[in-house]
Amino acid sequence: MLAGIADTQGIDDLIKLLLGEGYVVMGPGVERNVIQKKEITSVGDLPKGYTDTQTPGSYRLERDLSSPELFSWAVGPASFKNSLFPAKQTLFEGKISKGKASITQKEVPSHKTCFFGIRPCEVAGMAVLAKVMTDGAYPDPQAVSVRKNSLVVAVECGRPAENCFCTSFNTGPMADDGCDIIITEITEGNHRFLIRSGSDAGYAILSRLAYKPALPEDVSARDKVIAKSISAISKSIDQENTPALLARNIGSTIWANIANRCLSCGNCTMVCPTCFCASFEHSNGLEEDFSAVRRWDSCFDSAHSYIHGGSVRTSVASKYRQWMTHKLSTWVDQFGEIGCVGCGRCITWCPVGIDITEETAKIAEGESLHK
Repeated sequence: MLAGIADTQGIDDLIKLLLGEGYVVMGPGVERNVIQKKEITSVGDLPKGYTDTQTPGSYRLERDLSSPELFSWAVGPASFKNSLFPAKQTLFEGKISKGKASITQKEVPSHKTCFFGIRPCEVAGMAVLAKVMTDGAYPDPQAVSVRKNSLVVAVECGRPAENCFCTSFNTGPMADDGCDIIITEITEGNHRFLIRSGSDAGYAILSRLAYKPALPEDVSARDKVIAKSISAISKSIDQENTPALLARNIGSTIWANIANRCLSCGNCTMVCPTCFCASFEHSNGLEEDFSAVRRWDSCFDSAHSYIHGGSVRTSVASKYRQWMTHKLSTWVDQFGEIGCVGCGRCITWCPVGIDITEETAKIAEGESLHK
C-alpha cells in the first residue's frame, strides 16, 4: 500500500493524470440541485462546499461558499448502476431485404472508465450488481466490459445521511475491497486528503504523483473520521437474521399496512444501485427494419409479473412484499448475499417516506408478539 497526503491541487493532479492515461472520469457533480454522476475534467467540477440533508421522503442540497470540502455529502439519487446496466440499451438492430434478415449487434463500449469519488456503499453495490450481471451462465457483455476496463477511486464517507445504514452490511463508511485508490477527506487541523492505494493499478497511478508521505497523525485523523461517521448512523437491519425472518412472514399483516401508504411508483427500484429487473421491447419499422431494446423495469409495474392470462402480483401489498423480500431474503438464495448495501436511497426517494429498516423491525416485533 502507498499512502500520501494531498491538498485540493493534489486531487486535481490525480484527475489530470487519469485523463492523461485515457480514462473517462465519471464522478460527482451538481445538476438540478442534486448530486449526480457526470463526466469530470478537473477538481472544479466536484461539488465543493455542498452538503445534503436526507430524511424519509426528503432530500435537500445546500452550499457553504466558504467551505473547502469536496465530499461533504452522502449519496445522490443516481448510482453508478447505469454504467454497468444502462437504463435504456439497444441490443441489436436488423433489416429484412429480399426475404433475408441481417442483424447488427450494438457495439459494447470498450473505453477506460474511472469511477471517481464513489462512496463505499456504491462500490459494494457495483460488486453485487456485477455478480448478477457477469457471474451467471450468460454474462452481460456491457457489464463485463465495464468491469474489465474500470478503475475505482473511492472516497470514504465523512458525513453519512440520516437514512444511511451501510454499517449493517459492512459496506461503509470505510472503503476496502474493490477499490484501486481510496481517499479520505480530513478537516481536523489543515484541510487535506489521505490517499491510499488499494490495488496494483492504484499503486502504479499514485507512484507517479508527488504526494507528501502520510504521517501517523494523518492515519489517526482518518480513523477519527470513520469513527465519527459510524457513530452518526442510527438505522440498521439485522443482516444475519432478516432473510429467514422475512421468509417466515410472507403472510404478515405488515404488508397490507405498507400498501395503505405505498404509491406503487417504483422509485425505490429506480434509485436502488442493485435492482436489475428489465423489460425487452421488440419493434418493427415501416421499411422492414427491426430492433430490440432493453429498459429498466420495476416489480411495482403490474406488467412485470404478467404471464398468459394476467399478472401474478396485482395488489400493492404483493408488489412491495416482492421487492423487499427479494432484496433482503431470496436474493441470498439466488446469489449468496443480501441485495442491499444500506445506501438509504429507497427511504429518501420514497414520496411517502416508507423506511425499509423500520418495516423490517415491525415485522420482527410482530413475530415476537405472536410467539
